[in-house]
Parts: sequence; C-alpha cells; structure tokens
Amino acid sequence: MTSFAEALKRNADAAPEQPAVTVGDETLTRRELLDAVGHVAGALAERGVGRDDVVSLVLPNSVELVLATFATWWIGAVPQPLSDRIPAAEQQAILDLAAPRLVLSDRDEVRALSAARQVGPPPAAVASMWKIVTSGGSTGRPKLIKATQPAEFENVAGLGALLRFPSDGVVLVTGPLSHNAPFIAAAVGVLFGNHVVIMERFDPTETLRLVERHRVQWLYLVPTMMSRIWRLPEDVRLGFDVSSLEVAFHMAAPCPEWLKRAWIDWLGPEVVLELYGGTELQALTVITGSEWLEHPGSVGRAVIGEIEVRDGEIWMRRGPDAPSPYAYVGAEPKRAADGWESLGDLGWMDDDGYLYLNDRLTDMIVVGGSNVYPAEVEAALDEHPAIRSSCVIGLPDEDLGNRPHALIDATGDVTDDDLRAFLRERLAPYKVPKTFERVEEPLRDDAGKVRRSALRQARLP
Repeated sequence: MTSFAEALKRNADAAPEQPAVTVGDETLTRRELLDAVGHVAGALAERGVGRDDVVSLVLPNSVELVLATFATWWIGAVPQPLSDRIPAAEQQAILDLAAPRLVLSDRDEVRALSAARQVGPPPAAVASMWKIVTSGGSTGRPKLIKATQPAEFENVAGLGALLRFPSDGVVLVTGPLSHNAPFIAAAVGVLFGNHVVIMERFDPTETLRLVERHRVQWLYLVPTMMSRIWRLPEDVRLGFDVSSLEVAFHMAAPCPEWLKRAWIDWLGPEVVLELYGGTELQALTVITGSEWLEHPGSVGRAVIGEIEVRDGEIWMRRGPDAPSPYAYVGAEPKRAADGWESLGDLGWMDDDGYLYLNDRLTDMIVVGGSNVYPAEVEAALDEHPAIRSSCVIGLPDEDLGNRPHALIDATGDVTDDDLRAFLRERLAPYKVPKTFERVEEPLRDDAGKVRRSALRQARLP
C-alpha cells in the first residue's frame, strides 16, 4: 500500500518541474510541493503531533492549507479542515468535538514552517483514518464524520477512477476545501499527479477564465455555481474556450432539470457527470449526461453500496456484512436493525434502478395535509431570469398548519404577483409560496449548501 507522502514523492520523481498546485497567483511544482510539505511535516512532528492525532486546519483556500493538509498526512495524523468564516462560537463547538492535538489557523505560520530548513522531513506514516470533516446536518448542530479507511493511495484511487479524474492533467476546484467534496477533489487531484487549480472563492467569470487559461480537464461544480455561470451574459459565457473540459462534475444539491439540460446542451452529455451520496459514503450513485437524458431528473444507479427506498425515504448500506466506512462524533446514525441507514433524504426509484430525489425529510413542508418539497419550489423559482437564488421554508399558518415562504435574491424588478404567475405555470397551487421575502445576503455558501433550519428559526415569532 502507498502512503500519501509516498504518492507525492512518486509524482515528484516522475516530473519534478510539472506544476502541482495553483492558488491565486502562486504555483508550486511537484518538487516544491514535496519539499515544502516535508518541512511542515517535520515541524508538526517536533510539536508532538503523532499518528492518529487530529490537526484542525482553520484556513481559507490557499497554498498553506494544501501544505498543512499533506504535512498532516505525512506524519500519520488526521486533517480536519474547518471554515475560517464561521462564527467563533460555532467554530469552538466543532473544535471541542474534534479535540485536536494542534490547531493551525495562521497562514503566515504555515508559510514559515514550510520555509524553515532546520527541520527535515520525518519518516512517512499512515493514519488509521484519512480525514475528519464537519457537517452541520439539517438540524444545524455540528457533527464530525470520520472516514475510517487508512490514508493510503489505494483507498482513494477507486473513487478517483469512478469520477473520471485525469492523471497528469488539470483539475479545477471551485469550492471551499472545508467542505468534504472539494477537499476530496483537491486531494485526489494532487495524488493522481494533476495540476490542481484551487479558487480562493468562486466567481462565475473567473471559473471560465481559469478553464481557458489552464486547459482544465476536470471541473468541480455545485448547482448554484452552474446557475451563476449559465446566467452570465451569453457573449461572456461563450467568449471563453472550454473545449478542454472532459468532465464537469456536480453534486451537493438537487440540480433543476432545466439547468441540467442546459449544461448538457452546452458541453455535451458525456462531459456532465453527477454524483449523489453523503459524506458518510455508505453508498453512492453516479450518472452521465447520456444516462440522464434517458432518465431525466435521476441521480443515477448505485455504483458503491446498496440503496433502497422505503415509504419514500432513501436507505443505504455498504453491504450485508460490510464494515461501516465512517464514524460519527457528536451524533448517532439513523440505522435500522438490518444495517440499513438513512440520511433523511426522500425519493423514489424507477424500474431500471435509477434513483430520483425529492427533498430532505426534515425540510419537507406539510401544507394542509399535502407535502411540499422546498427543492422543487426552489428549482422553479430559480428558473425565473430575475432570481439569482432562492430558499423555501415552512412558516406556521393557522389555517393550513404551514405555508411556503420564499426567500429570494433577485437581480431586477419583479413583483410577488409576477413570481406567483410564473410559478403557477410550473407548480400545483398549494406549492406556490404564500409570501416572498427579499434578501441581500447569500442564501447558499460557496459549497452550494443552505441552512434552512436556521433561516426558519430566525423567522419564527
């Protein structure tokens, strides 16, 4: 088996001057990355960090975050990426759960460690679990999810192949590495010997510019990003050369059918690739654009693990006797006696085994006895040209029990009546929001996530 440190060495020996990582205006070659990571690893070992210790990385997307992550792996410790933008109280609650041996939150400190030559690289070690990531879940309470596989190249190689990562190619990561999927994309991209370009923060025009400039082959997206790119003026969007793209990969939230079809028409069905699965990775589905055209709205068939739909709720497991690929800290799984687990997602499966999502069980709004799925209403709202993004929550109603309430980030003058008329052409009357609220702050973070529970709680009397 190959440790992550050994994989870096192998890549550097094969092509030392080839670019490995670019963030902003800074690029490290494979040799520069290996040397810098080794020095940081030596400094961490001198500070007493050892095998299976947790190192919390409270850093923005940066070269320093990449160095600290791979240095943590080098000494057999476990990286726990954590957003540097969340409130201090929430950050502390997560750190209390993680109980890290060390917290790195200063880019200058990491930079100094990488430049120090007094400490040489220590022997490579392998952690018994390769990452710990944070998930607020639908309740907003933090929990940690440990990936229980050792930090060895072979344990991520299969996922990389499944998601069609290139090797010796170019990967563009647009999301925050504090979230699981972008973190995996950046790590696997580097381990596969790619030039990994990481955006400091997502911007639709800059994404296309980077694709053209670096001849990107593999692009990470979430539906929010896809919508913002698609809504660029057509001459801007089509003004960039994106012909190098072999994979435009998206996940993290349901993708509206109109948006998915638009991207397939633009880039071609074999370029667009979608995954559905939780950070827990009990099971996952993958679907190509070609498959999607035959099963519109589907997120694909299970390619890892098993999936069943019981009374509209999606249940997953690795296999009848397979060990769990994850462990929670701060939460308990929803697990049936036969080993199946649910993340609270709702959906259905067609006769060919293709899965379709409705929404999360905790987000569903019961309106006068009828179920309203916020994701369906949001998809219809986001189709309106004046809407940048939206979030639908349920608020108490004396007559109906709950009423759909839409928070909208609008780009132009659009009235509530205009929106209702637009939605009535697409939704049943009881699904149309009774009230609309204009907001200026982003409704979704850079990873495309929305905290409906917190938004709803803030609007309750």
